[in-house]
Amino acid sequence: MVRQPASPNLILIGFMGAGKSTVGRIAAATLGRELLDTDAMVERAAGVPITEIFRREGEEGFRRRESSAIDDAVGAAGRVIAVGGGAVLSAENRTVLKQAGFLVYLRATPETLARRVGDVTDRPLLNVPDRVGRIRDLLVARGPVYETAGDLTVDTDRSTPDQLADQVIRWYREQTDQVML
Repeated sequence: MVRQPASPNLILIGFMGAGKSTVGRIAAATLGRELLDTDAMVERAAGVPITEIFRREGEEGFRRRESSAIDDAVGAAGRVIAVGGGAVLSAENRTVLKQAGFLVYLRATPETLARRVGDVTDRPLLNVPDRVGRIRDLLVARGPVYETAGDLTVDTDRSTPDQLADQVIRWYREQTDQVML
């Protein structure tokens, strides 16, 4: 019996509100894969919400926990992984993720991101009066990192989650067909 090589992970990156978790759920279900959301993993491991981690340990403490969650998430192949918005700012995280699979950058405008995030207060970096302005400022810093880290960039402003998942899955299958040859 010939053993097939393990499929690379499908890793979704982008700013909070870009659709990583939603598109990830659809993609995982369609591909019959496990979905891991690193933000949810961090919360489960800590036993408290991310806002509480930020309050107790600051962003640095959260980022340490996030790196550990990424290491766990990439521990097996063939997963769909939704990575927290700031995770790829770490060169070490980018290296780990790139070695583990294909990265898809889900991109959206600051206005779209602010609308999707809405009035929730569990986003520590966005608890400011001018969310669109804050998102714009963060994207100035993060955008180039997302762009270079992603193997594919998908604009999410004018598509439904199902359409986005379909686009990502088609691309992923093309990539994995090439890898498996």
